[in-house]
Amino acid sequence: MHIPENYLSPVSCAVMGAAMIPVWVHAVKKTDRELPKEKLPLLGAGAAFSFLAMMFNVPLVGGTTGHAVGGTLIALLFGPNAACLAVSVALLLQAVIFGDGGVLAFGANCFNMAFVLPYVGYGVYRLLLGKQNGRTSDARPYGASLGTSDARPYEGGTGGIRPYVAAFIGSYVGLNLAALCCAVEFGIQPMLFKDAAGNALYCPYDLGVAIPAMMIPHLAVAGFVEAVFTVAVFALVRKTAPDLSYERMLADAPEAGKKKKYIPVFALIAVLIAACPLGLLATGTAWGEWGADEIAEIVTDGKALGYTPSGLESGWSLDVPMPDYALEGMNETLAYILSAVIGVALLIIIFKLISIPMKGRRNPS
Repeated sequence: MHIPENYLSPVSCAVMGAAMIPVWVHAVKKTDRELPKEKLPLLGAGAAFSFLAMMFNVPLVGGTTGHAVGGTLIALLFGPNAACLAVSVALLLQAVIFGDGGVLAFGANCFNMAFVLPYVGYGVYRLLLGKQNGRTSDARPYGASLGTSDARPYEGGTGGIRPYVAAFIGSYVGLNLAALCCAVEFGIQPMLFKDAAGNALYCPYDLGVAIPAMMIPHLAVAGFVEAVFTVAVFALVRKTAPDLSYERMLADAPEAGKKKKYIPVFALIAVLIAACPLGLLATGTAWGEWGADEIAEIVTDGKALGYTPSGLESGWSLDVPMPDYALEGMNETLAYILSAVIGVALLIIIFKLISIPMKGRRNPS
C-alpha cells in the first residue's frame, strides 16, 4: 500500500500533502490533551509495532504481496490522534531511510495509512462496542479524573470477547478502506495526466484496473492479516499492561510517583524484530510498487503495459541509505533484521525526545 515515488503527479502529491496538514495539527493538539505525558515516550513502542508489521510481507491473491499496518492497534492503545502521529513518523522513516514509499507521496501514504486507517478502524471499534450502562466503556475526558468530585477508578471497560471482535472488524474495515483510497489515488492518474500520445504520465492503471487489483487481495487476505495482528497484540497488552489502553488513559488519573514497567511489550517488539525475516519469504512485488525498469513488462488483463510512463521514468527520486531494507555486501536476512533494529530504535528515540520538553506539564482539564 506504500505509493512509490512518481506514481502520483506532483499536483496530486501536493494536494494530498496539503490535506494532511490540518489532520496533523489536529492530531498534535488532541494528543497533547488526551495522552498523559508519562505515556508519550511509549508512543514510540506503538510506532514500532506499525513499522514492524509493515515488514512482514505476505503473499496475496494475484501473485503480489501485502502487509499489516497496525493503525487500529495503535489507536486502541493510545487513541486515533496519537496513532495518526505514530504511523506518520514510521512512514517518514521508511521513506527517507529505506525507500519504502515515496518522499513526494508521503502525504498520500499518510492520508491512507495514518489518517483513514486508524480513525476509521477505531470508529468502527467504538460503534460495535457501544455503550455500557449509559457510558462508553466508562471512559471520561482525561481532565475529569484530575481531582474532580465525580472521579472514580477505571472499571475495566467492556469484558469478554466483545472488544476483540470489535477490534477485529474495525481493523479489517480500516485497512480495506485505506486500500480503497490508495486505489482511487492510483486510478485517477491516467484520467488526469497524459502525454501527447495519450499515454499515462504516472500510474498507468485506471480505476477499472486499480480498484479490483487493490481490493480483491486486501479483502481476501491482507485485511485478515491486519485484523489478526491487531487482536493478538491488543490481547497481549490488555493482559500484561492493562493501563496501556486509550480508554483507561481517558478514565484514570496519572499515578504520581509510580513508574510502570512494560517488559512484555518490549519483549514482543524484540520477538517481532527477530522474526521479521519471515517477511522475505513472500515473493513478488506489492501491486503498484514496481520500479520504472519493470513496469513496462507487467501483465494486466493478459497483456503487458508495453511502455514506461515518462513521468515515472524521469521523475525525482531520493538515494536512501538502505533501499528495500538491504545493505550492499550484507546478508539479506541480517540486513533485514538490522533495518528493523534501526527503525525501532529511531522511533523510540524520536518519541522519547518529543516527551522531554513536556515533562512536568499536566494535561488541561
